[in-house]
This record gives sequence, C-alpha cells and structure tokens, in this order.
Amino acid sequence: MPSVFSRIISGEIPGYTIAENEKFYAFLDIYPLMEGHVLVVPRQEIDNLFDLPADMLGEMIQFAQPIAKAIEACFDCNRCGMSVVGLEVPHAHIHLIPIKTANDLNFTREKMQVGEHRMREIQEMIVAALK
Repeated sequence: MPSVFSRIISGEIPGYTIAENEKFYAFLDIYPLMEGHVLVVPRQEIDNLFDLPADMLGEMIQFAQPIAKAIEACFDCNRCGMSVVGLEVPHAHIHLIPIKTANDLNFTREKMQVGEHRMREIQEMIVAALK
C-alpha cells in the first residue's frame, strides 16, 4: 500500500505543493509546528532517510536548500531549521521549519491548526519566493 506521502505526490490526496522535480517533492505539512513547515520527500518510497543512496541523500539536501532560503525570506525567524524524525510515516522525509529557538523543533509540542485559506497563502508565499 502506498504511503500517505506517495498518495499526495500522485494527487490521490490533495496537498500544498511547494516544489518538485523527477526525484523529490516538497509540500506543506498539514499539521505544522510553525506556519511554513515544509516536508521534503523522495518520490521513491524508502522508509528510513539514511537508507537512501549517498548521492540521492546529497541531492535531497540540495533540493531542499532553496526551499529553506525561501522559508527564511517569508517568515519572521532566525533561520530555517531541519529535522529528521520519520516515525509517523514510513517514507523518508525531512522537515524544514522556520525557527526562532531550538524549542521550535520540539515535535512533542502540540501541532498547529491552520485553515485551508491560510495554507494556500503560505504555499503561494513560499512558491513566489522560490522564483
């Protein structure tokens, strides 16, 4: 059975696409820690990020870099933090999150509820900053 991320990539489940290429896909997390929380995933379903081939792992970080810069340009933050947790969905992914402190990367905190209209605004802001 395809992961929820594969189902978003295929369009079976709606998502808020930020960027994509032939190997990777980035979209807004619908349960963000902070507004602007983006997930970056390989199109290929591999459960553990560190099981990716080394060259693919490097390419994934390169794919994420301009997205992180766009997040920093769009949100009041000290930087874009990156986290690898990977426990909830068996599909390798990294979290890109605008942060002011290290505590903003605390995944035990309650997640935000962001309405669809605001999610679209955030998506549009980040995509525009990528151009």
